[in-house]
Amino acid sequence: MGAQLRVYKRRIRSVTATKKITKAMEMIAASRVVKAQRKVAASTPYAQELTRAVTAVGTGSNTKHPLTTQAETVTRSAVLLLTSDRGLAGAFNSNAIKAAEKLTARLEAEGKQVDVYIVGRRGVAHYNFRERKITEQWSGFTDEPSYGDAKKVAAPLIEAIEQETADGGVDELHIVYTEFVSMMTQNAVEARLLPLSLDEVAQESPSKGEILPLYDFEPSAEDVLDALLPRYVESRIYNALLQSAASKHAATRRAMKSATDNAGELINTLSRLANAARQAEITQEISEIVGGSAALADATAGSDR
Repeated sequence: MGAQLRVYKRRIRSVTATKKITKAMEMIAASRVVKAQRKVAASTPYAQELTRAVTAVGTGSNTKHPLTTQAETVTRSAVLLLTSDRGLAGAFNSNAIKAAEKLTARLEAEGKQVDVYIVGRRGVAHYNFRERKITEQWSGFTDEPSYGDAKKVAAPLIEAIEQETADGGVDELHIVYTEFVSMMTQNAVEARLLPLSLDEVAQESPSKGEILPLYDFEPSAEDVLDALLPRYVESRIYNALLQSAASKHAATRRAMKSATDNAGELINTLSRLANAARQAEITQEISEIVGGSAALADATAGSDR
């Protein structure tokens, strides 16, 4: 019984130390998710106004720009997957990876070659473990992404879509990330960034239904699109990075709270088992004392006779 009691006490100390760690991680994630939410809210007006500007240029001109014109035959696509550098976030990374794999399978079923770009060590590790080709990868900034990080990710993607497929370019660009809905809900979503669908952009615009004015473009509408559309892609990727970061922190907070609660329940269970073991040990000791006392009394009575 003594050995079993020591085992329970050792496990209680171990689980208590784990509980302290998970509680600290829960509090850190809770503070970070608030900051990430503020960044998402701050980046939204810029993205919306830039979307409106792109829509105005695209609908106000007849220019066939490579970033707004769908190829007659799409043979190659690029998929940008956003994951995190660290785990301990429940199903956050696995849901995004599953959505990317589902999108990739659908594109390949349509006869398209898919180039995969990945942000985050978790996504990179998943693809490397399965020996799948990664065109380009980034990591080290998923917890607190900056606009500079978004530009770094967007640059090779824009370059790829501006090239001919025969030269290693792509015909379209898709993005898979985790959308932050609330502290309890984060959804893995996929969207096509390029070529830009003007109808879809108009629906996303905060001023949808508004009649856009006519513009004269100088030096030309194509030059304006050359300047605006890369910024549009950067802003969309930046917003997606912020959404993914906020979702990751919320998922970490929820996972660490669940781990803390489970640790507390395990400590209570082990404490009851330890109390039962200690009580059994005390009972056994009392029984041994009583038995020894009775045996001694019997021996004394036999010698007197």
